[in-house]
Amino acid sequence: MSRRKSLLIGINYTGSDNALNGCHEDVNNVAEFIKFRGYQDVPQDQIVLRDDLGEEYSPTGHNLLAAIDWLVSEEHTTCFFHYSGHGGQVDDPNGKRPSGLLDTIVPVDFEDNGQIDSDTLHKHLVTKLPPSSTLFLILDCCHSGSTLELPFVYRSDDDGNVHKIDGFAAGAALLKEAKHLISGGFGEDNEARARDLYGGATAFLRSMRHHRQLSSLATDDFTQDHPNDRKMITMFSGCRDDQTSADAQINGVSEGAMSWAFLEATKINADPTYREALHLTRAMLKDSQYTQVPQLCVGMEMDLDQHFMM
Repeated sequence: MSRRKSLLIGINYTGSDNALNGCHEDVNNVAEFIKFRGYQDVPQDQIVLRDDLGEEYSPTGHNLLAAIDWLVSEEHTTCFFHYSGHGGQVDDPNGKRPSGLLDTIVPVDFEDNGQIDSDTLHKHLVTKLPPSSTLFLILDCCHSGSTLELPFVYRSDDDGNVHKIDGFAAGAALLKEAKHLISGGFGEDNEARARDLYGGATAFLRSMRHHRQLSSLATDDFTQDHPNDRKMITMFSGCRDDQTSADAQINGVSEGAMSWAFLEATKINADPTYREALHLTRAMLKDSQYTQVPQLCVGMEMDLDQHFMM
């Protein structure tokens, strides 16, 4: 059996204007889930970062990146990553993106030290992952659909059919919708919505950099940033790029809706295929009146009817 390592991050932003309620509970629930699947909760195999565990294990930007580097540092390792907290968007510092935005995860010290953008996450999680290792992720945050810029994106419809998303067509559609909002005038709501749509479009178009059929577009900035990192990476994300991710109240306890729905899906089917897990997670969210649409993003084309590799 290969070595197994896990990194679990839950940030409630306690005492701030950005406070969440369910992220610590998400970590507890996911820790129990992966322990059942053979992961060990000892220091050499698992790191937990939460903003109630003291400075050493605080989910600061520095600690997050250090823990991520630890997670993917060894060959022949099965890696598991769970993040529950805020997701956001920041201005692209290089000015290369059509939207001018990058998707992010949000450390507890973001007001002082900034957010961690999708380019940085890709470099630390995807590029640094040894080819002999695998990575399984659950991201329960807003704007999470393409946070790692993985090339293949799948969604389930209400009938249980799973479709691979055409990244170029999806990006173009989001750009068109954003431009339609702009043409109607920039009220506060329209501006926020347009920025979300532009961010989603950019994420889709960036993910296309990994497709061989776009190699002829190498002169475009967004096709040059990363090498062709086709690795065994699977990510369940809480929503599309243009959506927000909700907190849930389950039996009076706050949890992230995505984390809750994913874990409930595995209770219904303890050994699901990727296709079944995606559909069951969507069904749990829809049945509970959550509008967010979970996605499965992967680093290489794969048979979705195979069972979890985690």
